[in-house]
Amino acid sequence: MNAEAPAASTAPSDRIQTVTRDQLPLSCPPAGEAVWNLHPRVYLPIAATGEAVCPYCSTRYRLAD
Repeated sequence: MNAEAPAASTAPSDRIQTVTRDQLPLSCPPAGEAVWNLHPRVYLPIAATGEAVCPYCSTRYRLAD
């Protein structure tokens, strides 16, 4: 299985998401995601370092560019 594509049963803390610069500003949960059962939306600074981790669900984001 590809480490970049989480399985359906994978816990959010084990997820790694790749984003591109055209998806910035980065927010978690992502725009368009159903938020009724998720954490509050937070914007994550990723442009400077190329990586960010959500403080709520620990999803790791990597900048593809």
